[in-house]
Order: sequence, then C-alpha cells, then structure tokens
Amino acid sequence: MKPLERMSALVLPVYTAFVIAIVLTMAHAAHAQTDPGPRPSTFGNATRLPNLTDDQAKFWGGGQNVFKQTFSVSGAISGEPGIGLGPSYNGNSCVMCHSQPTVGGSSPLANPQIGVATVDGAANILPSFIMANGPVREARFILDNDGNPDGGVHDLFTIAGRSDAPGCALAQPDFTKELSNGNVIFRIPTPLFGLGFVENTPDKTLIANLQANPNIKSKLGIAGRFNTSGNDSTITRFGWKAQNKSLAMFAGEALNVELGVSNEIFSNERRATAACVFNTTPEDITPASGPITTTSPSSGTATQMASAMENLAFFMALNAAPVPAVPPNAIVPPGEASAAASVANGQTLFTKVGCVHCHSASLVTAASQFPDLNNATFAPYSDFALHHMGSTLADGVSQGQAGPDEFRTAPLWGAGQRLFFLHDGRTSDLLQAVEAHHSPGRDCTVLNSSQQFEANGESFSPDTQSNTCGSEANAVISNFNGLNAAGQQDILNFLRSL
Repeated sequence: MKPLERMSALVLPVYTAFVIAIVLTMAHAAHAQTDPGPRPSTFGNATRLPNLTDDQAKFWGGGQNVFKQTFSVSGAISGEPGIGLGPSYNGNSCVMCHSQPTVGGSSPLANPQIGVATVDGAANILPSFIMANGPVREARFILDNDGNPDGGVHDLFTIAGRSDAPGCALAQPDFTKELSNGNVIFRIPTPLFGLGFVENTPDKTLIANLQANPNIKSKLGIAGRFNTSGNDSTITRFGWKAQNKSLAMFAGEALNVELGVSNEIFSNERRATAACVFNTTPEDITPASGPITTTSPSSGTATQMASAMENLAFFMALNAAPVPAVPPNAIVPPGEASAAASVANGQTLFTKVGCVHCHSASLVTAASQFPDLNNATFAPYSDFALHHMGSTLADGVSQGQAGPDEFRTAPLWGAGQRLFFLHDGRTSDLLQAVEAHHSPGRDCTVLNSSQQFEANGESFSPDTQSNTCGSEANAVISNFNGLNAAGQQDILNFLRSL
C-alpha cells in the first residue's frame, strides 16, 4: 500500500448516521454504554457576555449581523451585501458553517454547502465528500504536485458561472484525483463561544497548567507542548492545531480562506486569476463599506466604522461561554439514582481515568477592561497545548510548530450540543470519538531536522530528532476501557452535560 493510501485509510471519515445513532441509543441503553446524543438547544441565538456597556453590546450585536451576512462578489446582489466573495470559497457567510446549536457554533446537520455550490449561477460540481447530512468541511492536500508538504486549504468552489463574475473560468481543484491518491484530509468548523476567555488567558497560566502534575502525566505518557507565534514567541491557541495567535487573525484568515475576502490582515487574493478578480484589494477595509454617509464619511456606529474582520473578532471575543446542564436524554446506568448523579460520577471518573490532564477543567484569565473577562475563572476543558495523537487521528499536516499527528486539545465546553466530533467530523458518536484517541504504539513517526549554516562568523549544525509512537492518550483510553459499562456511561453523560 502506498504511503498516501495508508494515510487515507487512517484519516478518511467513517460516518455514523445521526438518526441511527439515536435509535441505537434507545435500543441498547440498558445493555451497554451509549452516546445519549446532543442536548436540545436552550437558546435561539448566541448570547453575549452579560456585563457589557450599552455601546459594547450594540457593537457585539452589529458584529453578529456581519457574522450572519451573505457575501457576493461585489456586494451588488440583493440580500448578499458582503463584498469580496471568491475567486474561490467554501461558503458565502460565516453562519452557514457555525450554526449548531446557534449562531457562532459548529457544523449543522443539514449541510448548507450543498446549496452554495450553485448559488447565483455558479457552475460548481459538488465534491463527493460533501454530503447533505453534514458535516460542513474544508479540504486540505497533504502533498503538493511536486511531492512536497502542502497542508493548505483547497477551496471547494469557484465563482465561475456566477451572475456577478462574468468572464471568470476558474476551475475547481481535481478532488477526484487527489482522493484517489489518498491526498485529501478534512477539517470541520470549531465552535466560537467563550473565546474572549481563551484569548485573555496569560501564557504563564497555560504553561503552569501544562507543567502541573508531572508525575501523573509522565506515568500516563502525556507530554504536550505549545504552538507559538514566529513573530513574538507567545502561545498561539486558536484553530485545530492552535495555529492562530489572535481572534483578529482567526477572523482574517477565515474571511480570506473560507470566503475569499481579502482584508487588512490577509490582504492578497487567493487564486487571483486575472479574469476572476473584480474588486480592489483589500476588499474588507476600515470603514468596511466606504463612506458611511455622503456628507460625513468618517461618522457612524462602531460596527459601521469597523471592518468586517474587526466586527467578527469583537463578536467572537464577547460571546458568552457554553453553559453546562444535565441532558434530558442522559442514560441512567443501573445503580444510579438520577441523571444528575450519573453526570456527577462521570465528572469524578473523567478526572480519575486521566482525561482531565489534557482537558483541563479550570483556567483563569488576566486583568481585562471587560468585567466578565477580568481575572475570571472559566472551564474550557482544554489545556490549549499540542499533543501527539498517533496514526488514528494524524492528518499529515503541519501548521506552525504542530506536526502531522499533533492537535490542540479540543475544548469540550459545549460538547453536549455538538453533532460532529474530531477535527474531520468523522463521527457523530461521542463514544467513537473517545475511542479514536487511542493509536497503536507500533505506529511510529521519526522526524529529523538537520541543516548547516554560518552566522556571526560561526558554523551551526542544529540537528533534532523526534520519535512519536502512538497517542499520548493511549493510557487514558486504556483506563476508560477498564471501567465497567456504567462508569463509561457516566462519563458520556458528563460530556453531554457540558
């Protein structure tokens, strides 16, 4: 088997139909541990931090409106006022990817990419891996055409054929060919709740948290390290591999990569074929839409005077964190008095088996001008560090210092209402997601880095080697599997309570 074929077999998704999972939950609840499924949504829209000033609350609301705004090529199509879609794109709004359980969440069950492929006359062929029952996906290639590491997003669609893109003939990537070579991996949207807490957590807090309980972590095989910024060496913390430093950068990247909108952080068009570029760059600027009024171009609300990127960053920063609750569909194992007792015992076992040593239950922010974020304790259930996950989850992509099998510990707050799990959304079953954290120890990766150069009149020959065997979670998953069915069910109920 070719290396890429082997990688494909490891990372291509295996889906469990959502409805079937619920039916199996009901049928087998009394016999074995089962994912009880997502909790019903308790709110119809994203909620903001509660102690904002009136002006801040209005700015957050305006940012949410930008988040829900539909983009077209030049903003001239009715109902599609956002400017700058394409030349290539994965979606035409932020909310289409981040809507479960509400605005700002993760992938919905009904995949909106089905419709956006041909909206406004676009002539795209739907890739085979985009399915009506989700999840929303982006595609990355492991290697480029020359056999070198790629890892970049290859947008699913182009604006060719759209009524507002006359003359554009940009072709979609050849996904059929790359799939046959095992060269395609996937990512799904990350939830965007509570991110102001994450952004305002000091590096020293994250470092101390990672260094805590060294003896226990060593026995479990847990190490971890941080991805860092090449500009200022501080910890980066957003994205599946913690590749983005700030929410502003996170928003700017999403605008540019997912929608094709050039902006003040990512100022150049992607796939800028001459016949497919219709706007000046960057397309998203401050103020976002040019003059606010014909007589006073420098006046307006905070939302009007900010770029789309700034609006999106503010919206994400001031979103409230997910609120835990005992799920009404929790399965009560034999011997448990109630669903609440099961969740409480699941939280205890979550710590006992060792999950908590990566999925940290408590962190504290720095001082902040926003009262809700000021020296605040929050519960993300993540250490925001990179961990080796082995071949079961490896995607072959390096971002920053994160290697082919390294991922940021996914925050678990809000997991109770998610429909898809893991970086590629390969399963809707929480139990399968837990088990996928295990990777056979025999599957090892050896990474060598050697170079010679001269600087300051001296010769340097740095040589580093990294051996990765299996997943850092192997011992923890072994502990989980060592529990009886009731104990495992309690942990699943606890996770669905978050």
